[in-house]
Amino acid sequence: MKVVLDITVPGQPVPQPRPRLSTWGGRARAYTPADHPIHAYRQAVELLAKASGPGATDGGFSVEIEAVYARPPSHWTKTGLASGAPAHPGRNLGDWDNVAKGVLDAITDAGTVWHDDAQVIEAAVRKRFAARKEEARTRVIVRRL
Repeated sequence: MKVVLDITVPGQPVPQPRPRLSTWGGRARAYTPADHPIHAYRQAVELLAKASGPGATDGGFSVEIEAVYARPPSHWTKTGLASGAPAHPGRNLGDWDNVAKGVLDAITDAGTVWHDDAQVIEAAVRKRFAARKEEARTRVIVRRL
């Protein structure tokens, strides 16, 4: 399987939020608030994909996503990890599938890898906390099947 995209987005991963609902002119509409951090996160993924992608093609793809979250300062003591600190990021940092949704939609918007994220045949998403001096980031590897 050939790697067609390998990007790293610096900063805290942002899961795609549930849409908000409102009515306008008697019609319901779903939206994501303009000030939500998902917009900047998806733009960063899209820009990196545009710069690195080979051009949209048909066929199937495999995707690996590693979402590395910064630990809150309360998880650390002077000597290391606090005894009550969780081993893995919990639900408050977003579901793994929502992290994948934002990333895959941004790559689709870039138009440089696939035509639609329905072409993704297999995916692996890992969430974890960063080590003490490690930076938060999202790494995405896309392979052509």
